[in-house]
Amino acid sequence: MDFNAIKSAVVAAAQKAGIKEYELYYVSDAGVSTETLKHEISNFSSSVSGGVCFRCIVDGKMGYASSELMDVDEIESLVDRAANNAKYVESEDDGIIFAGSKEYGKINAPEPKILDSAELKAMALEIEKELYGASDKVIDGSQAGVGSSEMWIRIFNSYGLDLENHVGRNYAMAYGVVNVDGEVRNNYEVKVGNSKEDFEGMAKKSVEGALEQIGAANAETGVYNVVINKKQMASLLAAYSSIFSAKSAQNGMSLLVGKEGQVIASECVTITDDPFREGYALQTHFDAEGVATYRKSVVENGVFKTFLHNLATAKKAGVETTGNASKAGYAGSIAVSPYCFCLEGSDMTEEELFRKAGSGIYVTGVKGLHAGINAVTGDYSIECSGFTIEDGKKGKPIKSFTIAGNFFELLKNIDAVANEVKIGLGGFTAFGAPSVLVHGISVAG
Repeated sequence: MDFNAIKSAVVAAAQKAGIKEYELYYVSDAGVSTETLKHEISNFSSSVSGGVCFRCIVDGKMGYASSELMDVDEIESLVDRAANNAKYVESEDDGIIFAGSKEYGKINAPEPKILDSAELKAMALEIEKELYGASDKVIDGSQAGVGSSEMWIRIFNSYGLDLENHVGRNYAMAYGVVNVDGEVRNNYEVKVGNSKEDFEGMAKKSVEGALEQIGAANAETGVYNVVINKKQMASLLAAYSSIFSAKSAQNGMSLLVGKEGQVIASECVTITDDPFREGYALQTHFDAEGVATYRKSVVENGVFKTFLHNLATAKKAGVETTGNASKAGYAGSIAVSPYCFCLEGSDMTEEELFRKAGSGIYVTGVKGLHAGINAVTGDYSIECSGFTIEDGKKGKPIKSFTIAGNFFELLKNIDAVANEVKIGLGGFTAFGAPSVLVHGISVAG
């Protein structure tokens, strides 16, 4: 059945069951990916999946049911199951079916250009060839990967709301491994794009990143000025992103409760969530409840402006939703997630951050990030690698040191941010950040 036929079947089944408030959420996605190893395709996968979720309000309670089957009999059963499930819901939150926003933003990302399997394989092999060609120190274990996916999302409800979004992305990965006199180092680069030209240079950059780690010494224990690389700062922001969720706050899992309007970070810190950000592939003009999405400042010049909300958390807090309802797949329950969540940059270059630091440590790699952090308390202890900063310049490579502290204090101790914001691969939620200079970080060598 196509979506229009599914809608007709749902309307008929809901009328038959006497259900007046309901919503149909539909997802269809397809993807292909491939990896190389030793100049051959080592892995190839192709998948097509999808399904529908029916939500309805019965006696003030929200019932859910979902299915991958899409025929008339299954749709009728879906409606009956959701209505029956509503009887057993124990949540005190009122169920909400959204009638629709007055207007919706415009997606500015290019129409998805999905690569076929032959293009993917050829591109992956070419990137691996470039890895080996970047240096005679590159060894087996180096590999490349390319993937392509697209997704259709539809929402239809009893108020006449009918929304559709078609998104897609292509990505490539280059993983370079080098051996210099028995010392082995590695480095990876990931990039989103639409053609081979978008991925040029990433293999060389991966190998250069591995080679510059050769000869790394141990860091000395102390308290340093630290520049955190843009890639690692984006990862750190992602690890602590739940503290900005109203759902986490209302469940007692965020120390930002009651701090709207207060200074929580340095004045140079502005954090935005933008579903239409340039460079963000999976843009969307509506959230998982059909609410219009928009760009918002979560932290502005150090001041905490808002939690991210869906309809239920916003009603509980007595505020308007921020349009951040999310679902983990068609069958998921309504949650809260950011879109393109970024620490904004300035007009400073990374080299200017080094000069401002004078001396210190430049963090370019982290290990076991999620194991080393506590998103509720903000505490972290993370194994890192990177470089010294000497006389205002990037210095010698260093390895296996630990930085420790508290994320809330780190936000307050950011002295400067660079200009280039690096957005990670992500999915419907992606994170981005520039490199940042932070004072007073404890380092254990």
